[in-house]
Amino acid sequence: MALGLPARLVGREAELTVLRDAIAQLRAGTGGVVLVEGEPGIGKSSLVAEATAVGQNSGCTVLFGIADQATHPLPLRLLYDCLGITQHATDPRSAEILRVARSEWPDVLLGNAVHAAVPDMLVTLIEEDCAGAPTMMVLDDVQWADDMSLDVCRRLASTAAHLPLLLVLSCRPVPRGWGMRQLRAALRGHTTASISLGPLGPDEIHDLLADVVGAPPGPALVDLAAQTSGNPLYARELVESLVREGGVTVGEHAELRETSLSTVRRSLAAALDSRLSFVGADALGILRVAALLGREFAVTEVAALLGRSAIGIADDLQEAAAAGILVDAGQQMAFRHPLIRQALYDGMPTALRVALHQDAARALHDIGSVEPQRVAQQLLESGSVGNRWARRWLADTAPVLAVRAPHIATELLHRELEHGVADESDRAALSVALAQILMGTGDHEKAAIRARQALAVSKDPADRGRMYWVLARALFSGGDNHAAVATLEQALKQTDVPDAWRARLLASLAMFQRAGTGALDAADTTARRALEIGENAGDTVAVAYALTDLWTNHSVQRQHLSALECVDQALQTLNSNDNNDNHADLRAYALHARIFTLQNLSRWSDAEKALREARQFLFDSEHAEDTMSSVTAAVLMYWLGQWDDALAELDSVDSSVSAMTYRGLRERGPVWLWHGVAALIAVRRDDRPTADAHLRAGLRQPPVTIADRENADFMMVAQALAAEQDGDQHRALSHLGDFLARQPSEMTLIHQWLPRVLRLALAVDDRSASVAALEACRTEAAAEQVPARATAAADWCTGLYERDTAPLRSAIEHYRAVGVPVEQAGALEDLAVVLAEQGNTAEAKHAIGEALDLYSRFGAAWDVRRAEARLRQYGIRSGVRGARPKRPTHGWDALTPAENKVALLVATGCSTSDIAQSMYLTRRTVQTHISHILTKLGMRSRVEIAREAFNHNPTAISTDE
Repeated sequence: MALGLPARLVGREAELTVLRDAIAQLRAGTGGVVLVEGEPGIGKSSLVAEATAVGQNSGCTVLFGIADQATHPLPLRLLYDCLGITQHATDPRSAEILRVARSEWPDVLLGNAVHAAVPDMLVTLIEEDCAGAPTMMVLDDVQWADDMSLDVCRRLASTAAHLPLLLVLSCRPVPRGWGMRQLRAALRGHTTASISLGPLGPDEIHDLLADVVGAPPGPALVDLAAQTSGNPLYARELVESLVREGGVTVGEHAELRETSLSTVRRSLAAALDSRLSFVGADALGILRVAALLGREFAVTEVAALLGRSAIGIADDLQEAAAAGILVDAGQQMAFRHPLIRQALYDGMPTALRVALHQDAARALHDIGSVEPQRVAQQLLESGSVGNRWARRWLADTAPVLAVRAPHIATELLHRELEHGVADESDRAALSVALAQILMGTGDHEKAAIRARQALAVSKDPADRGRMYWVLARALFSGGDNHAAVATLEQALKQTDVPDAWRARLLASLAMFQRAGTGALDAADTTARRALEIGENAGDTVAVAYALTDLWTNHSVQRQHLSALECVDQALQTLNSNDNNDNHADLRAYALHARIFTLQNLSRWSDAEKALREARQFLFDSEHAEDTMSSVTAAVLMYWLGQWDDALAELDSVDSSVSAMTYRGLRERGPVWLWHGVAALIAVRRDDRPTADAHLRAGLRQPPVTIADRENADFMMVAQALAAEQDGDQHRALSHLGDFLARQPSEMTLIHQWLPRVLRLALAVDDRSASVAALEACRTEAAAEQVPARATAAADWCTGLYERDTAPLRSAIEHYRAVGVPVEQAGALEDLAVVLAEQGNTAEAKHAIGEALDLYSRFGAAWDVRRAEARLRQYGIRSGVRGARPKRPTHGWDALTPAENKVALLVATGCSTSDIAQSMYLTRRTVQTHISHILTKLGMRSRVEIAREAFNHNPTAISTDE
């Protein structure tokens, strides 16, 4: 045992050192977060208690709270306990918090908002405490905390390092609900020191036993304690119960009495089962079955396992509830304390538990309404392998588990495959199922290995078709397009591949042919063949997949009406499939494609409507936090001039590659779009530090394939604009050179950037680049099925090159009519320059004034300065039309339309989730909007937002309600 270490902390020296180091950093002025995780009884509370003592001895202010295990925990109870906020509190700040929390406002709507302000007041209180002294805040058992307390923890974690605050959170490794999942996700985004307490090793258990019995433990006692699997609480409870019962003799060593061996066969369960002696045998038997299902369980599930009705077990369950063993958990029941459930569970012989878990899995499956992850959990708990039914169920259900419980599915599949599966068809099915899950989690190399293993043993043609498909997608997603195409070509040579899979393989091949090598004609032929075979086979997935391929090809060729028809047909096909839960990615891809095409047709209001429809689908399919929808929304909002809202969408995005992809569809591109849009807005707003940071991150991985280039255009333009700001127009033009040579198979919308290319080429007197830009834009316009964006851009370029105001005015009227102010402002600026050159000063002043008004509305400070400088050489200054009001940065008028609506909904007491669903946003985007609102209004709480909203829009708020 380490010298000076309390007995309860045997084996935890390294973990305690982490906490001591964090406390030392806190004393030096730097806070942080420490997350202590471990199973019940593993020693979390002892560790944080010791850390609390260290903090107190170090002169830090120490706040401690522990969450109660309650079915419906009181809101913010954990924080109130930690901060000492009680009805007898003498601190006026605490008294004010209680007053607001308990106030009954005459206006119900405002009352809701006032209640929502209490978390803000708690955060402010903690920040003020930190300003006085380094503060250590220790919260134990946070898995039981209410969601409002957990939300405060998330907010504190984001600023802990700067307060300074050391936030120590102790919890179990499995999140209990949505609040814990959100907290864990937030902690991953900050500098968090994680301590994962695992079981104690044999030496540590030996020392613990010696401490309990007062002598070194003998072999029999050590062997018995080993049954606790290294859990220190269980080991201590076990040995203490034996000592109390006289089952241990103490001499030179402490050893079990021979006569006591038969009485301790159930080990730890024998000690804890005594606590259950006050319920009847029938109730105890039902509780043991319920323990198989976990801490919470449905009554109907227990009844199904027992082969009885819910009425038949009601009295026994009520008896257990009256005894305090069970508690109500909404639609379910739960064990009040996990140790009781553990005692019941461990009290069953292992062989019995294994058999019961297997039976439970089948019984839950047979109920029909039970989610598959519940069945999977039972199979996992059984620890058994080789069951034929379990293997078949796992292979069939793997696609659903890949989305709902990928880690459980992965462990089950690994376990079966590592054990050895004699039946080749089973081994192939399990291998390909594992490959699909690994591909979804971004482990493409391992996914390819598993798919190849499946192919090596599979004989069934349909299964082999699926395996080839998975292998090709894994290779493509991993960046090996050549190998992906070769795999598909090899598969298609197999004459016995069923038509449904042949169609899917062809659809994949069509996408890879164009996105990887640019073989557009081959891709078009392949996609049409896939569509024909898929339709004949009646395979909706293959048909929809082939239609999205054709959408891509039509978009490349600027046949946007045909592209829209294809994507609409794809969505109709997927809607007609009653069992498309496993293809949410394909549907999301089609929805985003539709938004893209509507923009190309200059149907901007329809594109906004399509975005709302896509968001509604994501809500309905439980993918509300889909990151790709935020990137798609940001691109749309950029062109609509809603730059603050675009940044709110981007700020809410997890920028990791794995979070920003469709499984197997156009990987990596969203990352460039994310950095590119953010960088372009920042550089146009003259925020070079932010722009440079996004450029560095985005350019870290250069585009390689055609699909890569299609998503890097915003990045290239931001890079060029940064060079122009630096005074190097030649370098700026060189960054845009790729737009002059769009490959025939490339989708990049070069026409939206060519007017900028032409302006730069004219500025540096590069005639060849000027002509190339003009011709490229005219070619784009000529390819359009109906005049739309490219046609307007061609008018703009023509007027700019030929110094002709008529085509410039035509482009401006188009942009004005369809409502795309970003392009309208640029065209107005160029019109003003041409008019000034021709001596038409009055109209030039009017045009530049309108352009500057638009730029100011976007916050495009750099564009304002550039436009003013271009007109100044003709003696035209921006002040001639009178001083234009600057774009406000603070106050109610500074709010964007989206922020205004969020503020009104906050005033009605709506939760973040309610606001997200009503506005078709992600929850993270709503949180970003609220943060921006608070900053612009100079406020610190939701209640202040509510009061301000009532002052400005009382009628609107009443109407909304």
